[in-house]
Amino acid sequence: MDTSQRREQRTASAAEERRRELLEAADRVVLRDGPEASMNAIAAEAGITKPILYRHFGDKSGLYRALAKRHTDALLANLRAALDAPNERRDRVEATLDAYLSAIEARPQVYRFLMHPAENANAADSDRGFDIGRHSAPVLRRMGEELAGFIAERLDLGPEGEVAARVWGHGIVGMMHAAGDWWLGERPVARDVLVRHLADLLWGRLAAVGDRPGAARL
Repeated sequence: MDTSQRREQRTASAAEERRRELLEAADRVVLRDGPEASMNAIAAEAGITKPILYRHFGDKSGLYRALAKRHTDALLANLRAALDAPNERRDRVEATLDAYLSAIEARPQVYRFLMHPAENANAADSDRGFDIGRHSAPVLRRMGEELAGFIAERLDLGPEGEVAARVWGHGIVGMMHAAGDWWLGERPVARDVLVRHLADLLWGRLAAVGDRPGAARL
């Protein structure tokens, strides 16, 4: 590797580290302000000006996508760990539901930032025309596709297995999102009660379907 390549590598590494620091600053503001988090507040938290923040992320949409990826990656890792645990299938279903609900309960402001636009979100960043609601759907789609892939790998759903797995994956994510959103806002029951009722709803065909030959159990 010549001198210019090493310099480029150091520059890229420094830029990635700076981006990580800015995302952590954004996380702190989101934890405090939720959907009301603004680029001005995030720039102030990071000790920089808003134009510098734009230089790293383009606009609030770019920052939102980076934060969404960061938190979705962590959530999906927890869901996979729950699905891969050496337990009975019903226990793993409940553990997976609980992993999702635990995540939104632990960081409700992050959840609200990712999934719900603030009433003044567009006004706070009107120069960029940001709308959180317009960007939240890809987060749910990604989770649905990830879960669909996991189901397709593990379960033998017959001749329409690929389609069924995608329907199940997106359906389960939609159920978790809708039920979790309602529960987080109203807290009508304890989390374990919600988990049990959601697992009951899913358990019909899931209890009866066989594992795919040679695949790890689901």
